Amino acid sequence: MPKFLIAALLLLPCGHACAAPAQAAPLAVTLHGQRFAVELATNEAARERGLMMRTSLTPDRGMLFVFPDTAPRGFWMKNTLIPLDILYFDAQRRLVSAQLDVPPCKADPCAIYPSAGPARYVLELSAGTAKRIGVRDGDVLAIEGSVGAVD
Repeated sequence: MPKFLIAALLLLPCGHACAAPAQAAPLAVTLHGQRFAVELATNEAARERGLMMRTSLTPDRGMLFVFPDTAPRGFWMKNTLIPLDILYFDAQRRLVSAQLDVPPCKADPCAIYPSAGPARYVLELSAGTAKRIGVRDGDVLAIEGSVGAVD
C-alpha cells in the first residue's frame, strides 16, 4: 500500500480536530489604543492558510501570525478575497513595517509584500484600519493572553 495512502488512512479518524490546535481563550491585541480580537496562526499550516477565502473581516477583528524566529517576512494575497493592512512587528512587538491597503490577488503570479525589517509578529487587519487609527512605525503591539506553542 503506498505510504501516502497509509498516512491518509491514519489521519482519517482525526478529522478537522487535528488541523490546528484550538485556542484556549479568545486572544486580543491592542495597537495604538485600539483593541482587536484576533485569530492566531502559530504553525506553518495556519500561517499558509491565513485569511484565505474569507469574504469579509469586521473592523474589530484580525489575524495574528506568530513565527518561531525573527527574520525578514513577505506575505502574498493568493486566494485572499479582501484587501488588508499587513503590519510587521519585531521580537519586542514594535512596528517595523507596514503594507497598507494591499489588494486581493486576482491572478498568478501574486505580488509579495515584504517587511522593511526583521519581524516575528504580523498582524493582518481590514484595509484602511492602520490609517484610521493612526498607526506609526515604532508603535507597540500589546498581546492579551498567551499565544501558546509556536512551530
